[in-house]
Amino acid sequence: MAAGTLYTYPENWRAFKAQIAAQYSGARLKIASASPAFTFGQTNRSPAFLSNFPLGKVPAYQGDDGFCLFESNAIAHFLSNDALRGSTPQASAQVLQWVSFADSEIIPPASAWVFPTLGIMQFNKQATEQAKEEVKRVLAILNQHLNTRTFLVGERVSLADITVVCSLLWLYKQVLEPAFRQPYPNVSRWFLTCVNQPQFKAILGEVKLCEKMAQFDAKKFAEMQPKKEAPAKKEKGGKEGAAPAEEEMDECEAALASEPKAKDPFAHLPKSSFVMDEFKRKYSNEDTLTVALPYFWDHFDREGFSIWYAEYRFPEELTMSFMSCNLITGMFQRLDKLRKNAFASVVLFGANNDSCISGIWVFRGQELAFTLSEDWQIDYESYTWRKLDVDSEECKTMVKEYFAWEGEFKHVGKSFNQGKIFK
Repeated sequence: MAAGTLYTYPENWRAFKAQIAAQYSGARLKIASASPAFTFGQTNRSPAFLSNFPLGKVPAYQGDDGFCLFESNAIAHFLSNDALRGSTPQASAQVLQWVSFADSEIIPPASAWVFPTLGIMQFNKQATEQAKEEVKRVLAILNQHLNTRTFLVGERVSLADITVVCSLLWLYKQVLEPAFRQPYPNVSRWFLTCVNQPQFKAILGEVKLCEKMAQFDAKKFAEMQPKKEAPAKKEKGGKEGAAPAEEEMDECEAALASEPKAKDPFAHLPKSSFVMDEFKRKYSNEDTLTVALPYFWDHFDREGFSIWYAEYRFPEELTMSFMSCNLITGMFQRLDKLRKNAFASVVLFGANNDSCISGIWVFRGQELAFTLSEDWQIDYESYTWRKLDVDSEECKTMVKEYFAWEGEFKHVGKSFNQGKIFK
């Protein structure tokens, strides 16, 4: 069964396809959609993100085993089961047919019509009227197909239904008022049947159909646009300064441009005397046992920081060592904005098909840091956590062994394989 993380921005209908598919298949899907786990326009332009997803687009999927996918249809297909994909070659081809139909026939006119009503695209009367006619044609095709069918392919919900519903979602919510949708009763009946399935509802919530067709709001559009700086003035005896080309924002970036910046989850804590960055420099550049560890204990602030032992809860699911290591590094990548206030050494013990993962984490504050932000909770529930008494011999031994990657590790019962450092 697939397990991994979906990177997206909030309320992304393209991501809904994968999320609903996972509801049906049982795939374990974590969502990273807000700062600090994922900040649209920042995280997806970082070198680490682009190394896995070169287009920098979302949704993007990274499996716990390191497997990466971009393009929403591919992700939804991967997270589906055989029933959703089509149980026969014919059914599978029909599912693909409707997935392609949604991309090529529904999305272009839907975007041209709906985006201006959301304030994320300038209104063009001719383009909007043309889009309305194309939507009518699409709805007529669907209405005819659904005249004798409950679902698009076969007798149960398939990826075809999931994809087409998600593609029609904003149309039904924004512009398909009762009079417009009246000629297409089969489509509305099918749409309502789908969105009221428990698996759809878990992701979409209650879908309220449009009562009055939304119109272009010039004021909202102006508010959504990024402010431009005034052009550079000419200086005496000099040439006019050439302003750098402004990067064009797509509809997603525009919609999120006005979102307030997230607050620092650690802002409520008093300033600490322990300088985490200085310890990390010692750990990275000097000997662990003779320099870094003594520095750690000499400067550790027992009131301002805490030490935790973590153990992966599902060792029976660990197979190849490289995949288990990808599990660790994947978690580290999703916690990138926690680095300033945390340090960890996480170790894989054992061998292929007989291994376990545990580690030592140092956090700012006395509480488990993951609880301070929803975006840091993507992976942490896969581990058990125990706060250590920093003055106990158990804690000192564990810190020494995990930081140095050497020792008896009596509590584990397996040999050291390899370790990963979060810093």
